[in-house]
Amino acid sequence: MTAYVLVGEAFTGGWLWDEVAGRLRGAGAEVHAATLPAGPGTDLEDHVRHVVRLVDGAAAGRVVLVGHGYGIHPVLGAADRRPERTARVVHVDAGMPQDGDPALKLVPDAAVRERLLAPGGGADPVAPPAAPGDWARWGSTEGVPADALERLTRLAVPQPPATLTAPLRLTGAAAKAPTTGVLCTANGAGIATVQGLVHLGDPRLQALAAPRVTFFELPTGHWPMLSAPADLADALRAAAAGGGHRLTPAGDGPPPHLRPFLLDVPERPRERHGSTDLYLPDGAAPERPAPAVVLVHGGPVPAGVAPTPRDWPAFTGYARYLAGLGAVAATVDHRLHDLGDYPRAADDVAAAVRLVRDDPRVDADRIALWFFSAGSLLAADWLAAPPPWLRCVAATYPLLAPLPAWGMDETRFRPAAAVGAAGRLPLVITRVERERPEIAATVAGFLARAADRGAAVEVVDVPGGQHGFETVDHTEEARKAVADAARRVVGHLRS
Repeated sequence: MTAYVLVGEAFTGGWLWDEVAGRLRGAGAEVHAATLPAGPGTDLEDHVRHVVRLVDGAAAGRVVLVGHGYGIHPVLGAADRRPERTARVVHVDAGMPQDGDPALKLVPDAAVRERLLAPGGGADPVAPPAAPGDWARWGSTEGVPADALERLTRLAVPQPPATLTAPLRLTGAAAKAPTTGVLCTANGAGIATVQGLVHLGDPRLQALAAPRVTFFELPTGHWPMLSAPADLADALRAAAAGGGHRLTPAGDGPPPHLRPFLLDVPERPRERHGSTDLYLPDGAAPERPAPAVVLVHGGPVPAGVAPTPRDWPAFTGYARYLAGLGAVAATVDHRLHDLGDYPRAADDVAAAVRLVRDDPRVDADRIALWFFSAGSLLAADWLAAPPPWLRCVAATYPLLAPLPAWGMDETRFRPAAAVGAAGRLPLVITRVERERPEIAATVAGFLARAADRGAAVEVVDVPGGQHGFETVDHTEEARKAVADAARRVVGHLRS
């Protein structure tokens, strides 16, 4: 018999898992759905001890521990104390907290984080969302039926503050336990995105490519036990049996972002100015200033990654190609190393733009900005208040709204909200057919908003293309798309 201990998100109890638990029991499993204590003075250690008692009380010798959102913290604490009883740890749309991390670090509701971090702010319980529509602050509610969302609101209880602020204490006893991640793509990253992060070489993520780690992906929001209970139950059963997708470790051949650019473009003179490189067209001189394109990479890119993005084949390839079309091309290493780094990355991009415009070989009144992937959130500043010298904004396989799990409540880095102020500024969007679902949804939302506001959007489609296609899809369609987008951008600089 397989035994499961199910621990839910903040504010919830065992009732959250009713449908999933019923399906698991129907398949012959032993199931214990936790209702964690919520009285005054309760802290994270109390929740860990509660889960340990459930593990100790299970009839099966070993238990699959399942943590959803906040619930992964007491689950990991219990696994650490009962490693011999832990068959597998399953993260359901949950983070990867380490020893010493408080749960607050992964809370997506920025208002809750700010309140509990303020002096004296951690004395009172954290109230659950007061209305069904407010649950989106804790993760996407996509797919959750209205009656289930109303029940969630009705049964939710306040969360003791010390459960969120107390550090998780782990000895490492269960560090090698089999692990599964159930990724909910309407709320955060999917498998392809996680694989890309592993390929970047971030040492914090290399353990995700271990053979003992598997992944499942559900096309739903943060509450799969309410929106897709059958699919979640199937994933939990498969996880218990050792199933799921396994990632490819970094170092097994060149990672996708370091493979050759899809176009054979000749070398061009390159100048390095701090964190910005300039690629110069033929004849560039102060007496014949050329228009310029600033290329802005995506991320987050972990600090210390080598080579840095401005030396990745895609960006050197684009820069050389644009220089061949007669524009100065600039690549910039900005400091988007974590999700909280968007403000300083925006400052880095603005500084690079000033450097480019100040160069006497550049026509300062003819500048384009070209954003890629999650770097496209940085386009919002320029769309909200486009300067007269900005002639075009381009974005390739862009992320055009923060993912719900990122907890970015501020409105600054939301291009869809800013596009209404862009007027007739030309926008060139390169869209790939095989886009990651979580990103494709943001592109669709942006294009709908842009059409509603009358923005001047041109879409370049890449049939069969995938995210980062310039180094992984060496097809004729992909080559045409790069050439088409580049010529559109340069054409707007000349018009």
